[in-house]
Amino acid sequence: MSETETTLNQGYNFMHARGVKEFPYFVGIHSLKELATKDDRVCVLNISGGESKTVTPISHEYSGGNIVCGTMPGRGGSALKTKAGDIPVYNNVLEAMQAGHKFNVAVVYVPPSGVKDAVIEAVRVNPELRKVIILTEKVAVKDARIIRAYCQMRGVDVLGANCLGVADAHNHVRLGGALGGAHPQESLNPGSVAIFSNSGNFTTTIAVYLATAGWGTTTSVSSGKDVYIHYAAPEFTHAFHNDDRSKAAVFYTEPGGYYEHGLDFKKPVVACVVGRWKAKLTRSCGHAGAIAGSGDNAFAKEQWYMDMFGVNDLFTPENPVCSAKGAVVTNIAHIPAALTAVMKLNGQNPDFEPKGDLSLKCWFNQDLGLDLPAELKQTPVKAIAPYDEQIEALNRQVGAIFPRQTLKDCSGASKMDPKTQVSQIHGKSVLEAATQSFEANLIRSLVRDYPDASGLAMTNVVLNGLVNQHGQVGLAAAQGARDAGCSPNTALSAAIAQVGPKTTAAGKAAADAIIDLFTGSGLDDGGDADFDVSGPVNAAATSVDLLLTDADAQADAMLDAMAKRGVKSAFINFLNALAEKTGKRPTVAAVIAATALHVSWKYLMRKRVSRVTAMNIPWHLHVFATLVGSAVEPEAQPDANTFRGVAVSELMSGWSFAETAFLALFGNRPSADELFNFSILLGLIITNGPGTISAQGAKGAVSADGPEAPDRVQINKAYLGFLTHTGYAHGGNGFEAVAFLVDRFRDSGLVDPGAATSLNLEEMALNYAKEYKAYKAKAKSEGNINYFKVPCINHPVFKNKEVNYDPREQFVNGLLKERGDYNVFLEYYHALVNALFKAGVSKNVYCVNVDAVIAVILLKMLWQPYSEGKFSNAALEGAAFTTFLFGRMIGTAAEVEDHINRGKNMDTRTAASQCSFVG
Repeated sequence: MSETETTLNQGYNFMHARGVKEFPYFVGIHSLKELATKDDRVCVLNISGGESKTVTPISHEYSGGNIVCGTMPGRGGSALKTKAGDIPVYNNVLEAMQAGHKFNVAVVYVPPSGVKDAVIEAVRVNPELRKVIILTEKVAVKDARIIRAYCQMRGVDVLGANCLGVADAHNHVRLGGALGGAHPQESLNPGSVAIFSNSGNFTTTIAVYLATAGWGTTTSVSSGKDVYIHYAAPEFTHAFHNDDRSKAAVFYTEPGGYYEHGLDFKKPVVACVVGRWKAKLTRSCGHAGAIAGSGDNAFAKEQWYMDMFGVNDLFTPENPVCSAKGAVVTNIAHIPAALTAVMKLNGQNPDFEPKGDLSLKCWFNQDLGLDLPAELKQTPVKAIAPYDEQIEALNRQVGAIFPRQTLKDCSGASKMDPKTQVSQIHGKSVLEAATQSFEANLIRSLVRDYPDASGLAMTNVVLNGLVNQHGQVGLAAAQGARDAGCSPNTALSAAIAQVGPKTTAAGKAAADAIIDLFTGSGLDDGGDADFDVSGPVNAAATSVDLLLTDADAQADAMLDAMAKRGVKSAFINFLNALAEKTGKRPTVAAVIAATALHVSWKYLMRKRVSRVTAMNIPWHLHVFATLVGSAVEPEAQPDANTFRGVAVSELMSGWSFAETAFLALFGNRPSADELFNFSILLGLIITNGPGTISAQGAKGAVSADGPEAPDRVQINKAYLGFLTHTGYAHGGNGFEAVAFLVDRFRDSGLVDPGAATSLNLEEMALNYAKEYKAYKAKAKSEGNINYFKVPCINHPVFKNKEVNYDPREQFVNGLLKERGDYNVFLEYYHALVNALFKAGVSKNVYCVNVDAVIAVILLKMLWQPYSEGKFSNAALEGAAFTTFLFGRMIGTAAEVEDHINRGKNMDTRTAASQCSFVG
């Protein structure tokens, strides 16, 4: 006989001498009493690893100092400090043995690839080793089999892998893992119920749940749920039967494997089987262990247990099916009731008085303003210390605090669907935004939702009250830029540069003060006009100088306009009550701050927007008004009371800001149809996502200011970033299409582009298509690669079908047709793409893209004044460009606030490694 054969025979003889005889393989643990004892001494492998160094000290302290040493390659000579004394660390198990340490348990935290070698080394050098507990997840099956064979030969029980170890509440011992969490004594209550669970965390949860029905535990075993479970349900059942302390057991079972099949329980058991959904899987999934295949899925395991217990249904509180042998549940919350019912049939009472209950006890709640049914509404209870103090501080916090992250090429405000090319702001598409008013979209860009009627009215009053720029340096600067031949974005940049932090500091300070006065007042919505404001009024003594003055005619005019519009606002009520109490009058800054908080307050209370954003809204409102007002030459604002021939008081009391923006561009108040079309136009161009050049400019400006210190961020500079990154080729405004259409229709005799026409659009389109085909062929033959391309047709995403469509254009076209709103220019575009195909210019019918929609809507508005000579080509160009800027400032506002709240300093930079020189 060879030396190897002799060694193997000695091992097998030893195994059978020590092992439990009823198993065909070695099992050394005869009773649950033996799983975690006061005599056990432990060596932790990889003791200084991330998980171990947190968990091991707690186990050591709870178990009375049972960990004698640990190993960590390269850390020999160090120690892991615990409240129960330092644990010495060695490079390997042999060194620990040579240092005189004796232990019978090895707890393994080694990474998966090293588990096999670590276990074999520990077993090989320590003949006294009797238990190995493997916490590591995803140990290879082939390694698990080798571990199994080697430990069987040496008479060593293995638990795991992917487990949280074992704990004995009677012995006050925890071996490996984190059963019981950071305070095991709170959940491991001595009692009469043993727990066997495939889930480590649920092992503790079940123990806590049992205590609510008065049941304590004996030994809790986290079996682990890697594919290969070593100490499994049969071994546990045997030890459970031989433990006189354990009167019943709970089995928490997941799909995969046949460990539970054919068990024969001699004591009552409650089985919880989960994972029915895993029966539909075709591959292994996380904690499912061995894939649930034929006959070992959740449904099958439920049936196995029901057959054992002699029951024909699952136990629920409404359907308490059980026998003296046991019950089957699929919800861990039903375990306590099921166990109590089963034990009652066995004449057994709970171990102690119930500790708490399983009813939902919210420490805090947030319904986001939703009208929830009564059964879903929860009343918070006071949390235990120290969480009560933390929650109290959290409840005092006004507004959201967002985590910081790198926002280069990404955004928490906007996105574009790459398939449909439809962009979104705060979860709503620009197509939806196109059906909303200009001013409503402006507010939504800041607070993530549309304002109520009073908030919309207040916004219109404030923006119209600020739009007149008479006497402002910015207006002169903008006109000077226009006179110098600068583009509209450059001219408006000159004006916005003047809307600096000193200009808007009073509004920001007023908003800050009002927030402090109303925090904790109980006000949930700024639109609650019945709210008792006496508390904030009485507390406002130190804030009076920020909010009131002896006289402010502009503020009085705004308040008068709000009253005419029927505004109902707790914050306006507050200002009026404070003024009545002191005999003074609110300032413009206070009125603007009240407006900002009216539209943002409920979102502050629901922590959907930040306090920083709420305080920045007055600055944004100033920028919005300045952008529109500075687009009008100084001659049209001869004094502070008139804007384009309309009294500012009339604008405040009866005009929407969208109408005022139309007036600024075109010189007249829009009709209902014109306003609808103008709103569509502005809504469509709000954003093209964070990758667009205008968004990058705004985000870069915030990033350069340092968003992690919001007080340093200058809002107007962010708008300058948007404006200076916007140009004629930026896209969206469709000016090229306007110029193209003017050429096509200049001599057509067209009078009203909104009325049915006698013009033969198909013939016009086909004639142009033939001309274009000849032009294109000549240009290519001459090698001209930069020949003129028809603007606003075709699209890199919407192509290659026989007939192509841009869904955005289709949406707007459908919207216009529903209203009976005819547009000859859009109809011409539809005729043109067909004509280009018929003439052989294209192999299929191109799509009319959304930029064409922007162009045709704008040209329809301007055609009559243009054809009458009131609008020059240059004015047409300027109007097209400026309209684009008006719409895009909505998306800019959202990006700016998103980046202030989420971004990091300098997070839009491009790494040097991604930059290249082009010679």
